[in-house]
Amino acid sequence: MHAAEPGGRRVWSGRRLLGAVGGIVACCLVIGFVVGTHRSRAGHQAASDGLRRTTVEVSAGGCGKGWDAPAPGVQVFALHNTSAVSAEAILEDPRDRAVYGEVEDIGPGTTRLLTVRIGTGAYAFACVPEDSDAVTGPTVRVRGGRPGPAAAPVTQHDLIPAALAYQKWVGAGLDKAVRLTTALDDAVRRGDLGAARRSWLPAHLQYERLGAAYDAFGDADGQINATDAGLPGGPRDKDFAGFHRVEYGLWHGQSAHRLRAPTAALRKALTALRDDWAQTRMDPAQLGLRAHEILENTVQFELTGRTDYGSGSNLATARANVDGTREVLSRLHPLLATRYPRLAALDRELDHAARTLDGLRRHGDWPALTRLSRAQREDVDDVLGGLVEQLASVATLCAPLRTV
Repeated sequence: MHAAEPGGRRVWSGRRLLGAVGGIVACCLVIGFVVGTHRSRAGHQAASDGLRRTTVEVSAGGCGKGWDAPAPGVQVFALHNTSAVSAEAILEDPRDRAVYGEVEDIGPGTTRLLTVRIGTGAYAFACVPEDSDAVTGPTVRVRGGRPGPAAAPVTQHDLIPAALAYQKWVGAGLDKAVRLTTALDDAVRRGDLGAARRSWLPAHLQYERLGAAYDAFGDADGQINATDAGLPGGPRDKDFAGFHRVEYGLWHGQSAHRLRAPTAALRKALTALRDDWAQTRMDPAQLGLRAHEILENTVQFELTGRTDYGSGSNLATARANVDGTREVLSRLHPLLATRYPRLAALDRELDHAARTLDGLRRHGDWPALTRLSRAQREDVDDVLGGLVEQLASVATLCAPLRTV
Protein backbone atom coordinates (compact mmCIF):
# COMPACT_ATOMS: atom_id res chain seq x y z
CA MET A 1 0.00 0.00 0.00
CA HIS A 2 1.24 3.48 -0.82
CA ALA A 3 0.26 6.49 1.25
CA ALA A 4 -1.76 8.94 -0.84
CA GLU A 5 -1.21 11.87 1.51
CA PRO A 6 1.85 12.80 3.59
CA GLY A 7 1.68 11.27 7.04
CA GLY A 8 -1.12 8.93 6.05
CA ARG A 9 -3.78 11.66 6.08
CA ARG A 10 -6.76 11.27 3.80
CA VAL A 11 -8.66 14.26 2.50
CA TRP A 12 -12.21 13.12 1.84
CA SER A 13 -14.33 14.99 -0.63
CA GLY A 14 -17.91 15.95 0.10
CA ARG A 15 -19.14 13.40 -2.39
CA ARG A 16 -17.15 10.62 -0.70
CA LEU A 17 -18.42 11.62 2.73
CA LEU A 18 -22.02 11.66 1.62
CA GLY A 19 -21.52 8.26 0.03
CA ALA A 20 -20.13 7.02 3.32
CA VAL A 21 -23.10 8.34 5.24
CA GLY A 22 -25.40 6.68 2.75
CA GLY A 23 -23.70 3.36 3.43
CA ILE A 24 -24.10 3.75 7.19
CA VAL A 25 -27.71 4.81 7.04
CA ALA A 26 -28.53 2.09 4.57
CA CYS A 27 -32.19 2.95 4.04
CA CYS A 28 -31.62 6.67 3.69
CA LEU A 29 -30.99 8.57 0.51
CA VAL A 30 -27.88 10.55 -0.30
CA ILE A 31 -28.83 12.50 -3.37
CA GLY A 32 -26.33 15.35 -3.65
CA PHE A 33 -27.36 18.94 -3.98
CA VAL A 34 -31.06 19.57 -4.40
CA VAL A 35 -31.98 21.87 -7.25
CA GLY A 36 -35.20 23.49 -8.38
CA THR A 37 -36.42 24.32 -4.84
CA HIS A 38 -38.94 26.91 -3.82
CA ARG A 39 -39.56 28.58 -0.48
CA SER A 40 -42.53 27.07 1.35
CA ARG A 41 -42.03 28.55 4.85
CA ALA A 42 -39.27 30.23 6.82
CA GLY A 43 -36.31 27.90 7.19
CA HIS A 44 -37.87 25.15 5.08
CA GLN A 45 -37.99 24.37 1.39
CA ALA A 46 -39.76 21.82 -0.75
CA ALA A 47 -37.48 20.30 -3.38
CA SER A 48 -38.60 19.59 -6.92
CA ASP A 49 -38.46 15.87 -6.10
CA GLY A 50 -40.83 16.39 -3.18
CA LEU A 51 -38.30 15.97 -0.40
CA ARG A 52 -38.61 18.34 2.52
CA ARG A 53 -35.52 20.52 2.99
CA THR A 54 -34.59 22.21 6.28
CA THR A 55 -31.68 24.58 6.86
CA VAL A 56 -29.92 23.81 10.15
CA GLU A 57 -27.20 25.91 11.77
CA VAL A 58 -23.88 24.26 12.61
CA SER A 59 -21.96 26.24 15.24
CA ALA A 60 -21.03 26.15 18.91
CA GLY A 61 -23.62 28.77 19.83
CA GLY A 62 -26.51 27.81 17.57
CA CYS A 63 -26.16 24.07 16.98
CA GLY A 64 -29.36 22.62 15.54
CA LYS A 65 -31.09 25.99 15.21
CA GLY A 66 -33.61 26.06 12.37
CA TRP A 67 -35.25 22.67 12.81
CA ASP A 68 -38.39 24.09 14.39
CA ALA A 69 -41.11 22.22 12.50
CA PRO A 70 -40.16 18.51 12.60
CA ALA A 71 -42.10 16.10 10.45
CA PRO A 72 -41.72 12.41 9.57
CA GLY A 73 -40.44 11.08 6.27
CA VAL A 74 -37.39 11.32 4.05
CA GLN A 75 -35.96 14.82 4.12
CA VAL A 76 -32.85 16.86 3.42
CA PHE A 77 -30.99 18.86 6.03
CA ALA A 78 -28.95 21.73 4.64
CA LEU A 79 -26.21 22.00 7.25
CA HIS A 80 -24.92 25.57 7.24
CA ASN A 81 -21.72 26.28 9.16
CA THR A 82 -21.93 29.79 10.58
CA SER A 83 -18.69 29.52 12.56
CA ALA A 84 -15.18 30.59 11.56
CA VAL A 85 -13.74 27.04 11.53
CA SER A 86 -14.57 23.77 9.82
CA ALA A 87 -17.01 21.56 11.68
CA GLU A 88 -18.86 18.28 11.48
CA ALA A 89 -22.52 17.68 12.23
CA ILE A 90 -24.02 14.48 13.58
CA LEU A 91 -27.72 13.67 13.73
CA GLU A 92 -28.16 11.37 16.71
CA ASP A 93 -30.54 9.99 19.28
CA PRO A 94 -29.80 12.14 22.35
CA ARG A 95 -30.56 9.26 24.72
CA ASP A 96 -28.07 6.66 23.53
CA ARG A 97 -26.00 8.61 20.95
CA ALA A 98 -27.05 6.28 18.13
CA VAL A 99 -26.11 8.01 14.86
CA TYR A 100 -28.57 8.55 12.01
CA GLY A 101 -26.20 10.51 9.81
CA GLU A 102 -22.95 12.46 9.83
CA VAL A 103 -21.26 15.00 7.61
CA GLU A 104 -17.64 16.04 8.20
CA ASP A 105 -15.51 18.96 7.05
CA ILE A 106 -18.23 21.55 6.60
CA GLY A 107 -16.20 24.64 5.80
CA PRO A 108 -16.84 28.05 7.36
CA GLY A 109 -19.79 29.74 5.71
CA THR A 110 -20.60 26.70 3.57
CA THR A 111 -23.56 24.34 3.41
CA ARG A 112 -23.54 20.55 3.04
CA LEU A 113 -26.53 18.26 2.65
CA LEU A 114 -27.60 15.26 4.69
CA THR A 115 -30.60 13.20 3.59
CA VAL A 116 -32.21 10.91 6.14
CA ARG A 117 -35.53 9.27 6.95
CA ILE A 118 -37.15 10.65 10.10
CA GLY A 119 -39.76 8.78 12.14
CA THR A 120 -41.16 8.50 15.63
CA GLY A 121 -38.41 9.25 18.14
CA ALA A 122 -36.07 11.86 19.60
CA TYR A 123 -33.34 13.59 17.60
CA ALA A 124 -30.61 16.14 18.17
CA PHE A 125 -27.78 17.58 16.14
CA ALA A 126 -24.31 17.47 17.66
CA CYS A 127 -21.92 20.06 16.24
CA VAL A 128 -18.19 19.48 16.49
CA PRO A 129 -16.14 22.54 15.55
CA GLU A 130 -12.52 21.89 14.60
CA ASP A 131 -10.26 21.56 17.68
CA SER A 132 -13.20 22.08 20.05
CA ASP A 133 -15.54 19.98 22.15
CA ALA A 134 -18.84 18.83 20.74
CA VAL A 135 -21.99 20.83 21.42
CA THR A 136 -25.42 19.22 21.34
CA GLY A 137 -28.41 21.19 20.10
CA PRO A 138 -31.98 20.99 21.35
CA THR A 139 -33.85 17.70 21.33
CA VAL A 140 -36.50 17.46 18.61
CA ARG A 141 -39.32 14.94 18.92
CA VAL A 142 -41.07 13.46 15.91
CA ARG A 143 -44.34 11.52 15.86
CA GLY A 144 -45.40 9.26 13.05
CA GLY A 145 -43.55 7.17 10.50
CA ARG A 146 -40.61 4.81 10.83
CA PRO A 147 -37.09 6.22 11.21
CA GLY A 148 -34.11 5.05 9.23
CA PRO A 149 -31.60 2.79 11.00
CA ALA A 150 -29.14 4.24 13.47
CA ALA A 151 -25.65 3.02 14.29
CA ALA A 152 -24.30 2.97 17.83
CA PRO A 153 -21.21 5.19 18.04
CA VAL A 154 -17.80 3.56 18.32
CA THR A 155 -15.43 4.68 21.05
CA GLN A 156 -11.66 4.55 21.19
CA HIS A 157 -12.01 1.91 23.91
CA ASP A 158 -14.16 -0.26 21.62
CA LEU A 159 -11.39 -0.31 19.02
CA ILE A 160 -8.50 -1.24 21.29
CA PRO A 161 -9.04 -5.06 21.17
CA ALA A 162 -9.27 -4.96 17.36
CA ALA A 163 -6.11 -2.85 17.11
CA LEU A 164 -4.16 -5.12 19.46
CA ALA A 165 -5.23 -8.24 17.55
CA TYR A 166 -4.31 -6.68 14.25
CA GLN A 167 -0.97 -5.46 15.57
CA LYS A 168 -0.10 -8.97 16.71
CA TRP A 169 -0.96 -10.31 13.25
CA VAL A 170 1.21 -7.64 11.65
CA GLY A 171 4.14 -8.71 13.82
CA ALA A 172 3.91 -12.25 12.48
CA GLY A 173 3.53 -10.86 8.96
CA LEU A 174 6.67 -8.76 9.30
CA ASP A 175 8.62 -11.80 10.43
CA LYS A 176 7.55 -13.62 7.26
CA ALA A 177 8.37 -10.56 5.13
CA VAL A 178 11.90 -10.52 6.57
CA ARG A 179 12.39 -14.22 5.75
CA LEU A 180 11.20 -13.74 2.18
CA THR A 181 13.31 -10.62 1.69
CA THR A 182 16.33 -12.48 3.06
CA ALA A 183 15.86 -15.06 0.30
CA LEU A 184 15.77 -12.20 -2.22
CA ASP A 185 18.92 -10.67 -0.78
CA ASP A 186 20.72 -14.00 -0.75
CA ALA A 187 19.89 -14.59 -4.43
CA VAL A 188 21.30 -11.19 -5.39
CA ARG A 189 24.43 -11.77 -3.30
CA ARG A 190 25.22 -15.01 -5.12
CA GLY A 191 24.52 -13.39 -8.50
CA ASP A 192 21.42 -15.47 -9.36
CA LEU A 193 19.15 -12.79 -10.82
CA GLY A 194 16.63 -15.35 -12.05
CA ALA A 195 16.11 -16.56 -8.49
CA ALA A 196 16.02 -12.94 -7.32
CA ARG A 197 13.19 -12.11 -9.73
CA ARG A 198 11.28 -15.18 -8.51
CA SER A 199 11.86 -14.14 -4.88
CA TRP A 200 10.95 -10.48 -5.29
CA LEU A 201 7.19 -10.87 -5.79
CA PRO A 202 6.42 -13.12 -2.77
CA ALA A 203 8.39 -10.77 -0.52
CA HIS A 204 6.68 -7.67 -1.87
CA LEU A 205 3.20 -9.16 -1.67
CA GLN A 206 3.75 -10.19 1.93
CA TYR A 207 4.59 -6.61 2.84
CA GLU A 208 1.61 -5.28 0.87
CA ARG A 209 -0.78 -7.46 2.88
CA LEU A 210 0.13 -5.43 5.96
CA GLY A 211 -1.35 -2.27 4.43
CA ALA A 212 -3.42 -1.04 7.36
CA ALA A 213 -0.27 -0.62 9.46
CA TYR A 214 1.67 1.60 7.05
CA ASP A 215 1.08 4.78 9.05
CA ALA A 216 2.49 3.11 12.17
CA PHE A 217 5.53 2.05 10.12
CA GLY A 218 6.52 5.72 9.98
CA ASP A 219 9.67 6.61 8.04
CA ALA A 220 10.46 2.92 7.56
CA ASP A 221 7.72 2.63 4.96
CA GLY A 222 9.55 5.15 2.79
CA GLN A 223 12.66 3.00 2.91
CA ILE A 224 10.71 -0.17 2.13
CA ASN A 225 7.91 0.59 -0.30
CA ALA A 226 8.30 4.11 -1.69
CA THR A 227 7.98 5.08 -5.34
CA ASP A 228 10.24 7.52 -7.18
CA ALA A 229 7.63 10.28 -6.99
CA GLY A 230 9.29 13.62 -6.30
CA LEU A 231 12.82 12.37 -6.92
CA PRO A 232 14.62 14.50 -9.53
CA GLY A 233 16.39 11.48 -10.99
CA GLY A 234 13.29 9.30 -11.15
CA PRO A 235 13.94 5.56 -10.73
CA ARG A 236 17.65 6.17 -11.24
CA ASP A 237 17.85 8.66 -8.38
CA LYS A 238 20.37 7.79 -5.68
CA ASP A 239 17.67 8.17 -3.00
CA PHE A 240 15.25 5.73 -4.63
CA ALA A 241 15.02 2.76 -2.24
CA GLY A 242 12.97 -0.25 -1.24
CA PHE A 243 11.06 -2.93 -3.09
CA HIS A 244 10.41 -0.80 -6.16
CA ARG A 245 14.05 0.22 -6.45
CA VAL A 246 15.01 -3.46 -6.48
CA GLU A 247 12.18 -4.21 -8.90
CA TYR A 248 13.42 -1.55 -11.30
CA GLY A 249 16.91 -2.98 -11.29
CA LEU A 250 15.82 -6.61 -11.65
CA TRP A 251 13.64 -5.88 -14.69
CA HIS A 252 15.87 -3.28 -16.33
CA GLY A 253 19.05 -5.26 -16.73
CA GLN A 254 21.03 -4.00 -13.76
CA SER A 255 23.81 -6.28 -12.56
CA ALA A 256 23.81 -8.22 -9.30
CA HIS A 257 26.73 -6.10 -8.17
CA ARG A 258 24.70 -2.91 -8.65
CA LEU A 259 21.69 -4.41 -6.85
CA ARG A 260 23.51 -5.66 -3.78
CA ALA A 261 23.40 -2.33 -1.91
CA PRO A 262 19.68 -1.53 -2.44
CA THR A 263 18.66 -5.13 -1.70
CA ALA A 264 20.75 -5.21 1.47
CA ALA A 265 19.26 -1.86 2.53
CA LEU A 266 15.76 -3.21 1.98
CA ARG A 267 16.52 -6.26 4.10
CA LYS A 268 18.01 -4.07 6.83
CA ALA A 269 15.03 -1.69 6.89
CA LEU A 270 12.51 -4.53 7.11
CA THR A 271 14.49 -6.28 9.82
CA ALA A 272 14.68 -3.10 11.90
CA LEU A 273 10.96 -2.54 11.50
CA ARG A 274 10.25 -6.12 12.56
CA ASP A 275 12.53 -5.84 15.59
CA ASP A 276 11.00 -2.54 16.73
CA TRP A 277 7.39 -3.53 16.11
CA ALA A 278 6.74 -4.85 19.63
CA GLN A 279 7.31 -1.32 20.98
CA THR A 280 5.07 0.32 18.37
CA ARG A 281 1.47 1.22 19.11
CA MET A 282 -1.06 1.58 16.32
CA ASP A 283 -3.73 4.24 16.69
CA PRO A 284 -7.00 2.29 17.18
CA ALA A 285 -8.99 5.21 15.78
CA GLN A 286 -7.32 4.75 12.37
CA LEU A 287 -8.17 1.08 11.84
CA GLY A 288 -11.48 1.58 10.03
CA LEU A 289 -10.03 4.32 7.84
CA ARG A 290 -7.13 2.07 6.85
CA ALA A 291 -9.56 -0.68 5.85
CA HIS A 292 -10.96 1.79 3.33
CA GLU A 293 -7.64 3.22 2.20
CA ILE A 294 -6.02 -0.10 1.28
CA LEU A 295 -8.29 -0.64 -1.72
CA GLU A 296 -8.71 3.07 -2.42
CA ASN A 297 -4.97 3.25 -2.94
CA THR A 298 -5.08 0.01 -4.93
CA VAL A 299 -7.43 1.68 -7.41
CA GLN A 300 -5.32 4.85 -7.43
CA PHE A 301 -1.89 3.26 -7.77
CA GLU A 302 -2.07 -0.39 -8.80
CA LEU A 303 -4.91 -0.29 -11.32
CA THR A 304 -3.32 2.70 -13.05
CA GLY A 305 0.09 1.03 -13.31
CA ARG A 306 1.79 3.89 -11.44
CA THR A 307 3.71 1.41 -9.28
CA ASP A 308 4.91 -0.89 -12.05
CA TYR A 309 8.69 -0.71 -12.31
CA GLY A 310 9.02 -3.62 -14.69
CA SER A 311 7.60 -6.73 -13.02
CA GLY A 312 4.04 -6.25 -14.34
CA SER A 313 2.73 -7.39 -10.96
CA ASN A 314 0.06 -4.76 -10.25
CA LEU A 315 -2.75 -7.31 -10.36
CA ALA A 316 -0.90 -9.58 -7.95
CA THR A 317 -0.51 -6.61 -5.60
CA ALA A 318 -4.21 -5.79 -5.94
CA ARG A 319 -5.00 -9.37 -4.93
CA ALA A 320 -2.71 -9.09 -1.89
CA ASN A 321 -4.48 -5.86 -0.96
CA VAL A 322 -7.83 -7.67 -1.02
CA ASP A 323 -6.35 -10.15 1.46
CA GLY A 324 -5.04 -7.27 3.56
CA THR A 325 -8.45 -5.62 3.62
CA ARG A 326 -10.08 -8.85 4.75
CA GLU A 327 -7.59 -9.14 7.63
CA VAL A 328 -8.53 -5.69 8.93
CA LEU A 329 -12.25 -6.35 8.59
CA SER A 330 -11.95 -9.65 10.45
CA ARG A 331 -10.68 -7.72 13.49
CA LEU A 332 -13.44 -5.13 13.16
CA HIS A 333 -16.19 -7.71 12.61
CA PRO A 334 -17.47 -7.73 16.24
CA LEU A 335 -18.05 -3.98 16.05
CA LEU A 336 -19.52 -3.99 12.55
CA ALA A 337 -21.86 -6.94 13.12
CA THR A 338 -24.33 -4.78 15.06
CA ARG A 339 -23.72 -1.55 13.16
CA TYR A 340 -23.38 -2.29 9.46
CA PRO A 341 -26.35 -4.09 7.88
CA ARG A 342 -24.40 -4.79 4.66
CA LEU A 343 -21.55 -6.65 6.36
CA ALA A 344 -22.48 -10.04 4.89
CA ALA A 345 -22.83 -8.47 1.44
CA LEU A 346 -19.43 -6.80 1.87
CA ASP A 347 -17.86 -10.19 2.65
CA ARG A 348 -19.42 -11.61 -0.52
CA GLU A 349 -18.13 -8.69 -2.56
CA LEU A 350 -14.61 -9.27 -1.23
CA ASP A 351 -14.93 -12.92 -2.27
CA HIS A 352 -16.07 -11.80 -5.72
CA ALA A 353 -13.12 -9.42 -6.03
CA ALA A 354 -10.70 -12.21 -5.12
CA ARG A 355 -12.27 -14.57 -7.67
CA THR A 356 -12.23 -11.86 -10.35
CA LEU A 357 -8.52 -11.24 -9.89
CA ASP A 358 -7.64 -14.93 -9.54
CA GLY A 359 -9.49 -15.62 -12.78
CA LEU A 360 -7.00 -13.46 -14.67
CA ARG A 361 -4.04 -15.73 -13.86
CA ARG A 362 -2.81 -18.14 -16.51
CA HIS A 363 -0.70 -21.13 -15.53
CA GLY A 364 0.10 -19.46 -12.22
CA ASP A 365 1.35 -16.22 -13.80
CA TRP A 366 -0.16 -12.78 -13.35
CA PRO A 367 -0.63 -10.78 -16.56
CA ALA A 368 0.50 -7.18 -16.78
CA LEU A 369 -2.26 -4.58 -16.92
CA THR A 370 -1.44 -3.91 -20.56
CA ARG A 371 -2.31 -7.51 -21.45
CA LEU A 372 -5.88 -7.26 -20.21
CA SER A 373 -8.72 -6.75 -22.63
CA ARG A 374 -10.89 -3.69 -22.29
CA ALA A 375 -13.69 -5.82 -20.83
CA GLN A 376 -11.33 -7.33 -18.26
CA ARG A 377 -10.04 -3.90 -17.23
CA GLU A 378 -13.56 -2.56 -16.87
CA ASP A 379 -14.58 -5.59 -14.80
CA VAL A 380 -11.66 -5.18 -12.40
CA ASP A 381 -12.18 -1.43 -12.10
CA ASP A 382 -15.89 -1.92 -11.42
CA VAL A 383 -15.42 -4.60 -8.78
CA LEU A 384 -12.69 -2.82 -6.83
CA GLY A 385 -14.26 0.61 -7.26
CA GLY A 386 -17.50 -0.71 -5.78
CA LEU A 387 -15.63 -2.12 -2.82
CA VAL A 388 -13.97 1.23 -2.19
CA GLU A 389 -17.39 2.87 -1.90
CA GLN A 390 -18.62 0.18 0.50
CA LEU A 391 -15.51 0.44 2.65
CA ALA A 392 -15.99 4.19 3.00
CA SER A 393 -18.97 3.29 5.17
CA VAL A 394 -16.75 1.11 7.36
CA ALA A 395 -14.32 4.00 7.77
CA THR A 396 -17.08 6.32 8.93
CA LEU A 397 -18.71 3.76 11.22
CA CYS A 398 -15.42 2.97 12.95
CA ALA A 399 -14.34 6.56 13.44
CA PRO A 400 -14.72 7.43 17.14
CA LEU A 401 -17.10 10.31 17.49
CA ARG A 402 -16.24 13.25 19.69
CA THR A 403 -19.11 13.74 22.10
CA VAL A 404 -20.04 16.24 24.76
